[in-house]
Amino acid sequence: AIIKSIRDFLEAHGFVEVETPMMHQIPGGATAKPFRTHHIALGIDLYLRIAPELYLKRLLVGGYERVFELNKNFRNEGISTKHNPEFTMLEFYIAYKDYNFLMSFTEELFSYIANRVLGTLKIPYGGTTIDLTPPWPKIPMFDAMKDKGVPDDVIADPEKAKKWAESKGIEIGKGNSHAKVLDEIFKEIVEPYLVQPTFIIDYPVELSPLAKTRRDNPGLVERFELFIAAMEIVNAFSELNDPIDQKERFLKQVEVKKKGDEEAHWMDEDFVRALEYGMPPAAGEGIGIDRLVMLFTNSQSIRDV
Repeated sequence: AIIKSIRDFLEAHGFVEVETPMMHQIPGGATAKPFRTHHIALGIDLYLRIAPELYLKRLLVGGYERVFELNKNFRNEGISTKHNPEFTMLEFYIAYKDYNFLMSFTEELFSYIANRVLGTLKIPYGGTTIDLTPPWPKIPMFDAMKDKGVPDDVIADPEKAKKWAESKGIEIGKGNSHAKVLDEIFKEIVEPYLVQPTFIIDYPVELSPLAKTRRDNPGLVERFELFIAAMEIVNAFSELNDPIDQKERFLKQVEVKKKGDEEAHWMDEDFVRALEYGMPPAAGEGIGIDRLVMLFTNSQSIRDV
């Protein structure tokens, strides 16, 4: 019922459902560790996709202005009550819109699903009631961290950030950049408190290699994540469509990968070439369907779903 309501909502707004490849020569569209497989006839390694993003954006280049895909992603990472290596993702892209549009569109979508499937915007989850009534708060990432006691100098200084994280027992992976350390701090210190629907907005550019920079602050991007019940359920941003900027971002990610970050993005020359042909200004969003179903069915574990 949830899937059907999503399809009906998007189709009513002029979106076309598509399918894109599940095996990629270059795993892209997200920062995650891929599963590897081997194509015997071609004699090449391929990767199970971590996200359909770069193929869906090629469709924007090709003239499809509103597309969506509901399908599996595969990420070679740990398993928890919120993480499964194989999961269902909705991704959709819309030309000539930005992340501000997507926030109100997401409120509308979630309200539509809740009313249609459950008949109410107030839904039980665990020991609390989640109220999906719009509008939802929008809090910049760094402001949310400061509200939970993260000092200004930790946000500003890479060495202080690492020391502060270690003092709180937060694990920092090998080769992690300052932005990645801040992201780990955010997950530990802020995320558990994001129970009611909350948009966390304006992330550091290093964490978002495919997102457009903010017009007034090139160190941040026009991105939001939606948290409900202390889970990230949505990731969305204004799409980067400048091929020169995109290539430079990929090259920076390659440097981070060389330093030991296995989740860093790969260089994708073919995608850069697609952007050189021209991609319209656009906004894109990914919704973790398994976590969405957890929320609407009051399930505490992704494996139950």
